Amino acid sequence: MGRLDDGARTAMTVLLKCGQTQSGVARLLGVTEGAVRYHRRRQESGATDGRSRQVSAASAHAEAIAHWRDQQTDGRINLAALHDWLRREHGYGGSLKSVQRYWRRTFPAPAIRARRRVETPAGAQAQVDWAEYPGMVLGAAVVDLVALVMTLSWSRKRAMVWARSKDMLSWQACHTACFRRLGGVPAVLRIDNVKTGVSKGAGAWGEVNPTYRRYAGQLKFHVDACQPRQPQAKGKVERGIGDQRGADDPYGQVFDSLEALQAWTDARVEERSHRLSCPVTGTSVAEAWGTERALLTPLPETLPEPFDVVVRRPVGVDCMVSFEGRRYSVPFRFVRQEVEVRGLAGRVQILRDCAVIADHPRGGAALIVKDDAHYEGESTERVIAPQPLGRMGRRLQELAAAPVHHRSIDLYARLAEVAR
Repeated sequence: MGRLDDGARTAMTVLLKCGQTQSGVARLLGVTEGAVRYHRRRQESGATDGRSRQVSAASAHAEAIAHWRDQQTDGRINLAALHDWLRREHGYGGSLKSVQRYWRRTFPAPAIRARRRVETPAGAQAQVDWAEYPGMVLGAAVVDLVALVMTLSWSRKRAMVWARSKDMLSWQACHTACFRRLGGVPAVLRIDNVKTGVSKGAGAWGEVNPTYRRYAGQLKFHVDACQPRQPQAKGKVERGIGDQRGADDPYGQVFDSLEALQAWTDARVEERSHRLSCPVTGTSVAEAWGTERALLTPLPETLPEPFDVVVRRPVGVDCMVSFEGRRYSVPFRFVRQEVEVRGLAGRVQILRDCAVIADHPRGGAALIVKDDAHYEGESTERVIAPQPLGRMGRRLQELAAAPVHHRSIDLYARLAEVAR
């Protein structure tokens, strides 16, 4: 026959009053005509459901249930746990549904907190999140890829950059690529609580990853982490990810390389920006972005290279700094000053006042990495230049620079004479 809930019975009554036949109402509601006749007769006779007058089996334990409710200090109510507690402590033989019915009748639902709708000003915020795409076909291989999606909150302009991993180097590189596509940097980035963004805790009380904080300081944006388990706090980028998956599904394509996939994605994102509407202005997203772009912070002429480690280190009197178990040289004028050391992909950069003062290979076999040019130059008011190399030092350098098969016996003889 089919069952009709309260909403369906109300709809049935309205449709019948509007002149619909019983068979037509039955087709609309997806039930039999007999079900419509049954509920119509009950309404006309004023019949009520007898179960509403029955006393719940849980009523006999009303005092115990009220006591259990008072003990729930964390604000969460688990009626299955209440049912288990009643059976264990009070020998309750009723079902879980009986407890649920009693609870609904006795304790009204809590008030609903309304949520404020906020539209951020132009240039103020962008929302960032990772999208995962496992099993992508790239050339002749099947690989798992991720894409960083960044959406400007005002104009809804979107940038999407592909990567092979979610590590710190990819996190920063994708940020920089998104900023290039958006034409500038917004004042605030709202991010999820990923470890590359928040190293400890979550939300407003989380601790921003020091490396990411340094990157944000260079590009002049503030990091705003979402509260945990609150996806609606960055709903614009969440919706953008879902929209992108539905409209431009990359699984239906075969790409020769990551660059080809990125070019295809950029073209699709640009095309959709002209067809989608900005809800704030009513114009296309592309037109709204043209207005917002002028309010973004311009990108610096020299963009920072992605780095996964950043530390501050003092420069020793031997013009060396320690990093990852190795010692790296810097120009002598920075002796006894504090410098910033960054670990890049395959390189170590050393900076002072945001300027690169030394650049060395990273992770080699040598534990002491130095550039002899760092020990040359004129003294400064604060630091006296190192003593120049003597004859022995110069001969040793010549010997070290010459390949072994080019070192003559005469060179060793001259070296011995200098030593005497």
